[in-house]
Amino acid sequence: MDKHNSSELLNSDFPLSKNASSDSLDSDSKSSSLNSKHGQDSSHVLGDIQLLDGEKVMGVARDVTYLCPYSGPSRGVLKVTNYQIHFRPTEATSFQTTLSVPLGVVSRIEKVGGASSKGENSYGIEVFCKDMRNLRFAHKQENHSRRGIFEKLQQLAFPLSHRLPMFAFSYSESFPEDGWNVYEPIAELRRMGVNNDMWRITRINDKYEICDSYPSVWAVPAAANDDLLRSVAAFRSRGRIPVLAWIHPSSQATITRCSQPLVGVSGKRSREDERYIQLIMDANAQAHKLFIMDARPSANAIANKAKGGGYESEDAYQNAELVFLDIHNIHVMRESLRKLKELCFPQIDQTRWFSGIEASCWLKHIKCILAGAVRIVDKVENHKTSVLVHCSDGWDRTAQLTALAMLMLDPYYRTLRGFQVLIEKEWLSFGHKFQLRIGHGDERHSDADRSPVFVQWVDCVWQLQQQFPTAFEFTERLLITVVDHLYSCRFGTFLFNTERERVKEELKTKTTSLWSYINSRQNLYLNPLYWGPSSFTNSPPSQHTRPQMVLVPVASLRIIKLWKALYCRWNPTMRQQDPIYQRTRELVALRAQLEAAAAAAAGDHAARQHRLGLTPPRVASPHHV
Repeated sequence: MDKHNSSELLNSDFPLSKNASSDSLDSDSKSSSLNSKHGQDSSHVLGDIQLLDGEKVMGVARDVTYLCPYSGPSRGVLKVTNYQIHFRPTEATSFQTTLSVPLGVVSRIEKVGGASSKGENSYGIEVFCKDMRNLRFAHKQENHSRRGIFEKLQQLAFPLSHRLPMFAFSYSESFPEDGWNVYEPIAELRRMGVNNDMWRITRINDKYEICDSYPSVWAVPAAANDDLLRSVAAFRSRGRIPVLAWIHPSSQATITRCSQPLVGVSGKRSREDERYIQLIMDANAQAHKLFIMDARPSANAIANKAKGGGYESEDAYQNAELVFLDIHNIHVMRESLRKLKELCFPQIDQTRWFSGIEASCWLKHIKCILAGAVRIVDKVENHKTSVLVHCSDGWDRTAQLTALAMLMLDPYYRTLRGFQVLIEKEWLSFGHKFQLRIGHGDERHSDADRSPVFVQWVDCVWQLQQQFPTAFEFTERLLITVVDHLYSCRFGTFLFNTERERVKEELKTKTTSLWSYINSRQNLYLNPLYWGPSSFTNSPPSQHTRPQMVLVPVASLRIIKLWKALYCRWNPTMRQQDPIYQRTRELVALRAQLEAAAAAAAGDHAARQHRLGLTPPRVASPHHV
């Protein structure tokens, strides 16, 4: 097994043969340092644990037993650092299980058994994780080790609850590229052709005074002045007015995003909001209609009127058609994932596997999100009609739909760097509440704000990859790495709720970006089957020169599958093995060699033609067919 593989297979319960060194495990602490600033391994070894830069051992318990649900009990040493739980067995058994789990993955910690507990392994600690697994460690009562480890785990796994900094602020590894520079909002808007006659860039929210959960830079209709923007913000929930997400390069049909209007039970109207929506409609000369895609079930949207929210009346908004997409709220999604977890860990019950998957409704929710994005793509691409997307506050289901539709419409977002731009733009800058939804460093595991909204979207991206295996420059390995570090708190990328908070906390200077890590080892994530515009250029391709390749997936339960490589990966019988990833890397390298050879041959041929005074016929690029 390659020592330097990606992080997603790292924190594994997979049993090793007794002669295998645990150093061959795919470890964050090992693999991340491959591409450090000086090209050397910047992590350091303390005893039997290899530490990241900025990582320190904070607690040790010996003679602890890890109760692996697959390979059985294993006695060893448990260490707690400011980043991870690390367990290494000391007994020479037929199976050894080395464990390395980032503390950010921990959802809650409970003591098992008490002073009167009897029986082997009945006294210890159980750790419940956000990534589908639970870990159980048995302590010997006479060692009195449980209390110290429990207190350290509580403190270090939930630093915010104990007024401590998260590990991202201690992590100090450097990389060749600064991932904080991946997304630049003005450059991305210019790639889409803004400014133009119909859309302009505004910095009205530069100090986050109009909307504290929106970015500082927006694109709005050119005819909308700043006074109109302020009036519209007063009529939209949380001040989240309709702003540009994406514009079609030829038809100028747009995807805009916002929050619900504050119509309430009395059906209030805002002439300014109605005029502003008309300006969005008028910015597209190809159509005299606008579709308002409300992500919620209609019953939920109606119920929101009692709370002062609601939806647009077709009587008030002329030439606008309202469509409800029936995607359920964060609470329904959280419960769905809970049911799925019960099926996938620790053991899989073959007799109720399919009925259990159906009862969890997880795939049904994935289908609804995909179907909603397909409807948006159809209106924009085939009908040349602009679409306005919102849910209640516009930071959960709205982000799922806009980001997914943009991924289907624009091949740039299907490149390695374009995908990073998409996450930065639609999720991070537009205020998806990562801190609340994931609960970084917070011990309130039953908080009603927690929900797997972003993970659900990543699952939808994986579904697209399954249906269009040559359309993405990256493999599922990138998606799993993103999900792993969504939880890990090693990088600053997913910390806090809004751009405003990240600026205030100075994340760009005090923490490392996940994209620094990924882009320093991008060959691990490349798809050898990819057929499309490469992201490995000095600048992103222009929206007006890129090939228009639109993906339209089949949003059907006949096609949608459970992502076993993510949800079932801790079960060794379900887990994809490393040689598959190694073969992918070999194919990527072979493809690069063949492309270089083809380019050299084409250059030689062109030079010969030039010497002979011949003009070669123009051949269309297969990327533009």
